[in-house]
Amino acid sequence: MKQYIPRQNDWKRLFGSWNACLILFFMTALVGAQENATNPNIWADVPDMSLLRVGDSYYMSSTTMHMTPGVPIMRSKNLVDWEIVGYAHDALENTDALALRNGQNAYGAGTWASSLRYNDGVFYLAVFSGTTGKTYIYSTRDVSGKWDVRSFRPMCHDCSLFFDDDGKKYLLYGAGNLRLTELNDDLSGFKQGGFNDVVIRNAGAVAGGRIGLQAEGSQMFKRNGKYYVCNITWPRGDMRTEIIFRAEKITGPYEGRVIFKDRGIAQGTLVERQDGSWVAYLFRDSGAVGRIPYLIPVTWEDDWPVLGVDGKAPDELPIPREAEPLSGIVESDEFERQPDLLAKISAAAEDENDYCREAFPLAWQWNHIPDPKNWSLSERPGWLRLKTGRVDQTLQFARNTITQRTCGPTSTAETALDFSSLAEGDVAGLTVFQRKYGFVGVVKRDGKFFVVQSEAQLADNLNSDSVKENVLIPLDGQVSVVYLKASCDFTNQKDEASFFWSVDGQTWQAIGPKLKMIYSLPHFMGYRFGLFHYATESSGGVADFDYYHVSTSNTTR
Repeated sequence: MKQYIPRQNDWKRLFGSWNACLILFFMTALVGAQENATNPNIWADVPDMSLLRVGDSYYMSSTTMHMTPGVPIMRSKNLVDWEIVGYAHDALENTDALALRNGQNAYGAGTWASSLRYNDGVFYLAVFSGTTGKTYIYSTRDVSGKWDVRSFRPMCHDCSLFFDDDGKKYLLYGAGNLRLTELNDDLSGFKQGGFNDVVIRNAGAVAGGRIGLQAEGSQMFKRNGKYYVCNITWPRGDMRTEIIFRAEKITGPYEGRVIFKDRGIAQGTLVERQDGSWVAYLFRDSGAVGRIPYLIPVTWEDDWPVLGVDGKAPDELPIPREAEPLSGIVESDEFERQPDLLAKISAAAEDENDYCREAFPLAWQWNHIPDPKNWSLSERPGWLRLKTGRVDQTLQFARNTITQRTCGPTSTAETALDFSSLAEGDVAGLTVFQRKYGFVGVVKRDGKFFVVQSEAQLADNLNSDSVKENVLIPLDGQVSVVYLKASCDFTNQKDEASFFWSVDGQTWQAIGPKLKMIYSLPHFMGYRFGLFHYATESSGGVADFDYYHVSTSNTTR
């Protein structure tokens, strides 16, 4: 990676005033061995970011919709090295749709854009769900721990929580027409008799042209006594565009303008750094890998924010990385746990509503709410066991698929599968998962085992999708463990996945055609690596996974 060494004027333009702290920071970057950060800031699916700073740490929430646990909370000291430190909830609500039961699902639903705030020593997070029709407000003093929750109706689309200086609490929400509503002091719902009115009408009109996507994704903040609201809109035939409104009073009147228009990078928030300079954190739709964040410098002119370097998001940033890119976002796992933790996990499995978050590194999320009776880390210590509790015909509706993000420009996942206890008709393996998924694994058919590479065949609706077997290779009867690998290439939105298998973990064979990955709205999420097991004939089979290794390399063999 080429190191970026900014000139003095570049530095001023990028990150504010030229002062002793920045000079020291700059000199540290020059003499140190770290590489400087680049954009995209996180090359993985981290959309709808809400960002704040508390002391010398930055905190960010993001959208993971139907995944469990949900609404990841990330932390950083420098705005480029991020780690997941918690989740707002272990399960939003235990409904059929959120748990993949009775033919229902919450793909592309669950919870959408959130608003992360800090007030009087407490973190708050507001989020809404089209699946339940509710608005949720979570609170905690420890972002790594459990969050308390209040919920109420109606569902407040893309809501932004705001604590004003006079002690009043508000939600700003909506699309196109943006409504401001005063909340009860305990955040339990709308305040009777409190302010409740549209304060910005037809917000997307400020971008000009015919409106395609109405202005949404509101994030409200206050600076120098003025109120600001950031939004995204998308004029027809144009690109995703960031707009902003400001007012002297929270109830308006508001005036607005376009503040950023570059490669479709839009939606997010602005935050003040410790030194008084500002940055914007917005995301860009980037094909199959998902929606990826960009860090953009901000200056202020006449109390309006000016984003970018000559109106563009810089490719390189004068901030040295202190960790490997994405090391806090994805994580390898040997599935080895201490005995006391295994006992705690086993106890939690007795109650479907008692999820033990410590069971897995925070990079892991389940596809929908898992069935605790049908996964285990203790029945075979050092292995992840996935059992089947019902029959499903495709991976799309299999419970207990555990996932992590793919990442760009390239990434590879590898696992070892003991398939010896699969039941007739069972399929287990490693997937590259979105609606148009592909996988490499093992299937048991007519009493024999086969390595299989398959991919989804899309129909008019998700419920009618099917699976196509591209390759079927019989396995030697003496073999009980195979090694599986999937590799993704998102370079320049190439969006291709390749699959491999091995009997010894050393010599690998490519299997099947490359999967052309497609970002689809029914999932509304970037591709994920996943470990899975489902039954097509009868339940009760067992699949054991020895490890999960993930890297940012691209495997070609």
